[in-house]
Amino acid sequence: MDEPEEIPPPTPNRLSKTPSWVTLGFLLGALFVLVLPHEPPPAAPPAAPPRVVQLERPKLTEIEAVFAAWGDHAVWKDDLTEVALWDTDTHSYSICYEVLRNGDAHYFRSIPKLTRPILTHGLPANSPLLFTETEESRREWLQRGQYESLTR
Repeated sequence: MDEPEEIPPPTPNRLSKTPSWVTLGFLLGALFVLVLPHEPPPAAPPAAPPRVVQLERPKLTEIEAVFAAWGDHAVWKDDLTEVALWDTDTHSYSICYEVLRNGDAHYFRSIPKLTRPILTHGLPANSPLLFTETEESRREWLQRGQYESLTR
């Protein structure tokens, strides 16, 4: 049998230089790409802010005008009274104010709810305001035996 001829290993002078130049070019290209300035990625479109529904209180001029027309029904104690204004959005008397009387001037301060008993007599049914009365005036009214329901 024939034995294959042994091929002697190539000498360093005979080795091809091409693979080392390809590797060097690849490394230089990769380095160049890394050094290049990059554009920032496009920003995502801004998300819409969460929608907040805010109920607006009526302007102070509204309560002033309504109170000027209907304020004769107010029951005062120490020049203070409380009223509730009809809210057309909620269909209830839900906008409450404390009213301070100083001479002929009236000052309004919004409050979260009425703290006095509601006046249930002597008001027309179409009143845009709910008025309150004092505990004393409520007791007097009830002691006299006069009951009149407020129809709304």
